Amino acid sequence: MALQCAVELGIPTAVHRAGGAASLPDLLAAVPVPEHRKPYLPRLMRFLVVTAAALSEDNSRVVYRLTPLSRLLVDDDVAVNGCTSLAPFVLSQTTRFHVGAALRLSDWFKQGADDDSGGAPAAEMPFRMAHGTDPWDAMRRDPVVSKMFHDGLGADSRLALDFVVNQCGAVFDGVGSLVDVGGGDGSSARAIARAFPHVKCSVLDLPHVIGSVVVQQPSDGVEYIVGDMMSFIPPSDAVLLKVCCSTCHQHPSLPVNSE
Repeated sequence: MALQCAVELGIPTAVHRAGGAASLPDLLAAVPVPEHRKPYLPRLMRFLVVTAAALSEDNSRVVYRLTPLSRLLVDDDVAVNGCTSLAPFVLSQTTRFHVGAALRLSDWFKQGADDDSGGAPAAEMPFRMAHGTDPWDAMRRDPVVSKMFHDGLGADSRLALDFVVNQCGAVFDGVGSLVDVGGGDGSSARAIARAFPHVKCSVLDLPHVIGSVVVQQPSDGVEYIVGDMMSFIPPSDAVLLKVCCSTCHQHPSLPVNSE
């Protein structure tokens, strides 16, 4: 949560804008907190340094510097070395839904198969135990959390695809069409379409996801298709499963422990 706080306060960006090394007075002047909260900022900074989560400290002058991790958390408009900021990804993984599910993890492990006292059978996800529903339904009900989640996946995709298109472009030789299954805001598909114009890219995702993407994002020649990957995947030369491989086993359309 300290890392989430640092991102929301813009601390990595403030250090970067100070030339990569910021004193405590520099941060107190740059971070948007009221005067009566500023005495507590050194405690947060010390925690970030001790855990090596985001900053290092020059003890001789009490100057804070960016670590390799915190360089990835600088805002996109001043991104270090052209790297995409992963700040949205940090925020997407520290929502109240994620934290609530994490707090029920030990309960989930200890719960017996026939014990429903925790709100869900032991065979189901800690997320459902904590919130009474699955992540997809939770995001359908909460547009703010849904946007935060897909912004995070988009940031992760942009960082990963920057590497893929520059270092692994040969994998797209001979590929005429590609569908990004569960492609969210289409960040991956757009990156591929820009780098390889001969590849016709499309994105398959659920209705509430596609509905928000079309309004908020330019298509860049990418086709957006409404659908459920468990029911239908459009025919194409290649299928991109960037995130689905780690999450599809928890999809509500699949039985528990399905492979």
